[in-house]
Amino acid sequence: MGDGGGLRRRDRLPGGVRGACLPGAERLSGRRRRLRRGGTMDAKLLSLIDTAIRREEEAYAFYQRLRDRVADAAARETIEWISQEEKKHKAFLEEYRRGGYGAAELRLSEPVFYRIAEHQQEPEMQEEMTRPEVFLIAAHREMRSHRFYQALAAEHADGPAHELLGRMATEELRHKEKMEYLYANAAFPQTSGG
Repeated sequence: MGDGGGLRRRDRLPGGVRGACLPGAERLSGRRRRLRRGGTMDAKLLSLIDTAIRREEEAYAFYQRLRDRVADAAARETIEWISQEEKKHKAFLEEYRRGGYGAAELRLSEPVFYRIAEHQQEPEMQEEMTRPEVFLIAAHREMRSHRFYQALAAEHADGPAHELLGRMATEELRHKEKMEYLYANAAFPQTSGG
C-alpha cells in the first residue's frame, strides 16, 4: 500500500493503514442552498443529496450493528473507524446541500482495485465472526455503496450532480480498498518465512 502518500497522522487507520478525511466535516456553518459559483441547486440535485445522506445514515447504523457483534478488539476498532467515516460523509453532504462547499473539495486519491469482494462470497452477519469475516462483510457493504453512487452518477450529464456522485463513488471504493486490504492481511497472515 505504500507509505501512506503523505497523509496526516489523524488520517491513518489502526495499524497504519491509510485513511480518508473529508475536509470541512468539522466546520459546518452557513445555511445557503447555493453552489460556490453562485448557482442555485435544483430540486433534483437536492433530492439526490437527501438520498445520499440517508444512505450514509444507513451505513453508519449498519456498522454500529456490526461493531456490536464483533468480539475482536482490533476488528471492533476498525469497524468503529469506518462508521465514523460514514458520519463524516453525511456531514459533508449536509454541508454541500447547504452550499458550504462544492464536490471538488472531496480530497481523493486513486483507489487500488483488489477485487476481493467481487470474488468472495459475503458472509452472514452473526454473533461470532472471525476478523476476516468482519472485514469481508464491510468490503461488500462498501462495494454496494460504490455501485449505488456510480449508477447515480451515470444517470447525470456532466455537472454538479455528476461530479458529486462520482466523487462519492470513489470515496466508497477507497473504503472497500481498505476493508479488502485488512481482510487479506487477516485471512492470509504473512509467516515468519516471508
